[in-house]
Amino acid sequence: MLDRLTGLQVFVKIAATGSFSAAGRALGLSQSMVTKHIAALEARLGVKLFHRSTRRLSLTDAGRSYLEASERVLADMDAADAAVAADRIEPRGLLRLNGPVAFGAKQIAPLLSEFARRCPLVSVELGLNDRLVDLAEEGWDLTIRIGNLAGSSLIARRLAPCTNVVCASPAYLNARGTPRTVASLTDHNCLGYTLSRLVGADRWTFGPRGDVSVPVAGNLRSNNGDALRAAALAGQGLIYQPTFYVADDLRAGTLVALTLDQPTIALDGIYAVYLPDRHPPAKVRAFIDFIATRFAPEPPWDRDVVSGLPPPEIPA
Repeated sequence: MLDRLTGLQVFVKIAATGSFSAAGRALGLSQSMVTKHIAALEARLGVKLFHRSTRRLSLTDAGRSYLEASERVLADMDAADAAVAADRIEPRGLLRLNGPVAFGAKQIAPLLSEFARRCPLVSVELGLNDRLVDLAEEGWDLTIRIGNLAGSSLIARRLAPCTNVVCASPAYLNARGTPRTVASLTDHNCLGYTLSRLVGADRWTFGPRGDVSVPVAGNLRSNNGDALRAAALAGQGLIYQPTFYVADDLRAGTLVALTLDQPTIALDGIYAVYLPDRHPPAKVRAFIDFIATRFAPEPPWDRDVVSGLPPPEIPA
């Protein structure tokens, strides 16, 4: 079957040049192929588009009407092609960005005003939730993910490390004492994060290669890190959370990092993740480059904080 778009281009070019052969030369087609395209177009429409004679070629009434419509279609196609090409070159349009609730609110949202100044033709829709979103099905351009991405077919760029810390408020430690070993955590009120396998509600993992697993219990568990942080600040118990949740509290002294006999674990990293595409839109590339620069060489939440903590271990 002949390509319908090429048929329209052939028809419009014949009308412009007044000749099948001239149209063929302009489009790089043989005269026989030009003739086949017009024959197929006329057969599909059920009308003649040209009056033909040995000396003259002219449009029929139907041909003149169809020419106007064809020129509009081709102009719209050219405009669409130009818009897509521009999106590949210049950051523009709506960037649908997804990420975890706490990380997005604390570390991404405050940077969006600067990104807007750098890329004024880009608007951002920021969606925050702690579930694993389907980028293709839900229409997200980009998402931020924390932890192991093994087995994913998506394209990922590592933005920053993700260090964990066990901490509590001074009031809690004054009332209950300061644990010095991971084994002693069983005697404390450990507030559990239900969405994590390694630092969850019932077990906390420590040590080289994540080989030390400690059973924990407490009177609060949650699927939201901010809720656990708020409870820890109020003196309710210990939390085991990434430093991006608690760095400001550690600096202020409202939470205190514990030094235990085993190092904390580090989640694999913080990643910008997008669908496989050899040429992602400029808006996606621009945001990833921007955020990577802001998080390098050390993420802002860890500056002046991680240097005072025991070195974490990444489980093998």
